[in-house]
Amino acid sequence: MYESSDLRKGLKIVIEGVPYLITEFQFSKPGKGQALYRCKLKNMITGYTMDRTYRSGEKFEPANLEERHMQFLYRDGDGYHFMDTVKFDQISMTEDHIEETKNFLKENMEVDVLFFGETPIDISLPIFVELKVIKADPGVRGDTATGATKPATLETGYEIQVPLFIEEGEVLKIDTRTGQYVERVKR
Repeated sequence: MYESSDLRKGLKIVIEGVPYLITEFQFSKPGKGQALYRCKLKNMITGYTMDRTYRSGEKFEPANLEERHMQFLYRDGDGYHFMDTVKFDQISMTEDHIEETKNFLKENMEVDVLFFGETPIDISLPIFVELKVIKADPGVRGDTATGATKPATLETGYEIQVPLFIEEGEVLKIDTRTGQYVERVKR
């Protein structure tokens, strides 16, 4: 069990049977009375946030979370489908759970899925992914000011800004944390 003095940013706790992530934390000790712990909590299942204030001495249950290595299989009208690489069980997640990671998911990609009990709640992608450019307008001669970029569409449908020399069919290394172009992949 955690106590209120253990609270900090990034800690995962259970409140009323639901896992929460502490996204902001502030400690204050007024002149008289108990210390106060102000937290901004994010519901790890629905994504909603709430503010709560706790007093010293309160107890919290740690969130029982498990991360499983899985492979992304495919996307259809029902959602995104993954397979456990050890047990070969399959799960499905909705687009609400996938959020921004959908921009970088391609078939057969290995990811880590975070579970609360048997409920999948989040996905961790590799830091860098390699995606093919399916649409990029040609760079215009004379458009070579320092750092000039143009839009390009990747195989997942995600559109990013790339340098003018990038052409259709090339494979790019993309940083999944920022969603930005890193470099061209030599093949």
